[in-house]
Amino acid sequence: MEVIRHGTSEKRVGAPEYFTGKVVIDMSFGWDEPSRLVGGIATFEPGARTVWHVHPIGQTLYITSGVCWHQCWGGPIVEAHPGDVIWCPPGHKHWHGASPNSSMVHFTVQEGLNGKYVELMEPVTEEQYNAGPPA
Repeated sequence: MEVIRHGTSEKRVGAPEYFTGKVVIDMSFGWDEPSRLVGGIATFEPGARTVWHVHPIGQTLYITSGVCWHQCWGGPIVEAHPGDVIWCPPGHKHWHGASPNSSMVHFTVQEGLNGKYVELMEPVTEEQYNAGPPA
């Protein structure tokens, strides 16, 4: 058994090919072979978001604070709040991030397939992001 003490795991600032805006990722667990399940805590500043992407085996997000915006390709932006869980099925193109006026923190878990956890796509445009959730 291993206990990973709070504040001791590696933290990374999200790279621009993955995110728009400032995101800090706490690489919490599973990033060493032979694990296929990885998880972390991502902190998004207001307006920060991922690029469009897919996961080969899906992704689970648990919102811990702030306001999360999430969108699947072709659908509306959906707002989520602390305690909400978002399941992104395998191969579903999506993005997620903070709303324009609130930071957001989520715990994320995903499995890898043949060592691949995510396929990155194009950035979310300002027009797509600024559409916001339906009223």
